[in-house]
Amino acid sequence: MKFIIRALMLGALLSFNSVAQEVLLDRVAVIVDQGVVLESEIDALVQEVKRNAEANNQQLPSDRALRTQAIERLITKNLQLQMAERMGIRISDPQLEQTISNIAANQNASMEQLRAQLAAEGIAYEDYREDIREEIIMGEVRRANVRRRVYITPQEIDTLIDLMEQQGAEQAEYRLGHILIGFPAEPTDEDIQAARERADKVIALLESGSDFAKIAIASSSGNEALEGGDMGWMNINAMPTLFAEAIQSKDKDALVGPIRSGAGFHILKVLDTRGIEKITVEEVNSRHILVKPSIILSDEKAEAMLVRFKKELQNEEADFAELAKKHSEDPGSALRGGELGWSDPNNYVPAFKDALAKLQPGEFSDPVRSVHGWHLIQLIDRRVDDATDKRKEEKAYQLIFNRKFAEETENWLREMRDAAYVEVVDS
Repeated sequence: MKFIIRALMLGALLSFNSVAQEVLLDRVAVIVDQGVVLESEIDALVQEVKRNAEANNQQLPSDRALRTQAIERLITKNLQLQMAERMGIRISDPQLEQTISNIAANQNASMEQLRAQLAAEGIAYEDYREDIREEIIMGEVRRANVRRRVYITPQEIDTLIDLMEQQGAEQAEYRLGHILIGFPAEPTDEDIQAARERADKVIALLESGSDFAKIAIASSSGNEALEGGDMGWMNINAMPTLFAEAIQSKDKDALVGPIRSGAGFHILKVLDTRGIEKITVEEVNSRHILVKPSIILSDEKAEAMLVRFKKELQNEEADFAELAKKHSEDPGSALRGGELGWSDPNNYVPAFKDALAKLQPGEFSDPVRSVHGWHLIQLIDRRVDDATDKRKEEKAYQLIFNRKFAEETENWLREMRDAAYVEVVDS
């Protein structure tokens, strides 16, 4: 985290050459509570957006508008990292390397190939590494603070199950563009009217043929503004209810809005659609023993402990359930003998999922390192999802949770931003 001490060292430091010419190395651009945003961070993000836009043949707004959006994103990032510091959230180097290794594997690349790709794009591996660390930390902060704000009623689940049964297993997906013309958390009538007028102007520009991504980057208050407002592909049940109701049956390139919510006025564009797909999911039933390294228990000793447990289990000298109850640090499964129950393997972190994919029923994994610690895993069985009532309920719950989590994340970020002390430092 970039705190004031570091900022003062970087922002105020001057390098002098042989004729005492001053060269500014960096400066504090924004003060954010107890932290800062440096000028170099803004420049780096702006250049990254420009590179991505050029690669995608995408138009961009003025540098001033682009810089404003970059500053807002960095303020939000800085506030989350400060909160992580207060919460004591840390990502160790072994956890980080495991995550990066999983990223490479998901791209069917080795670590050497990943490093080569980064070098070809002009990205230093250490910078990439720290970016991934910060993304993991911010994800943990969001989960810790937003999860408790999500409440789902049985009626919501029943309603969605009915809708899913009507639609069957074949459902359309939409790729949405999103522009949010926001207003404050407690807006006045004047704030709402001004936002509505701006939204109407944006609609008029889009209807006259203006580029959606360019306007989104320049004008949107949404979390995906720097991506041109692109929300990616979403099943209609996974998107905010407000959006789902508005875009149902809309064709590609359709414009929808302005739609008012508690955050402001939303403008949507159906960037693309894709047709009917049948989704089948293989589920796994597994159990594990989780050991978390600590100051007392090193990474090496934690791994060695699980190696010993595996040998005892294979020799039938120990019982998995008893070992889990005694040693596992996963409170959700330890009392059940480590059992996790039937689940889509995609719900697990990549390292855990990959280990399960290599196992046959009854087999034990080698110790596996994930962001949570060291796991010893046993695959109990596999099955193909038969869309039972229980599975439908779980699926409906997860879809609703994902939607509400996304909505509450936006609200939480906005509230945190509104409560923060932010000062833009003049050049």
